[in-house]
Amino acid sequence: MVVNMLEAKSTLSQLVAALEAGEESEIVIARRGRPAARLTALAGTGSVARRIGVARGRFTVPDDFGRDDDAIADLFTGDAETIEPRTPAA
Repeated sequence: MVVNMLEAKSTLSQLVAALEAGEESEIVIARRGRPAARLTALAGTGSVARRIGVARGRFTVPDDFGRDDDAIADLFTGDAETIEPRTPAA
């Protein structure tokens, strides 16, 4: 597909949407009838869902991970008392 510069400026969102949907593989932007630029979709721009689980097995969550959740919530609500420092697990 070839579009002129003015059309590209005024319909950029629709042109990008057409590329993302796979309706167009590339769009050539012309200035005074001569090709000046090529607009293409980026390769490998999958959805976020593909990244979920990418770190599975690379670390472990301690059993007491959420131990301080209530105390932290109290800090935000103004109900906090003195919080004892947590010692790292061996």
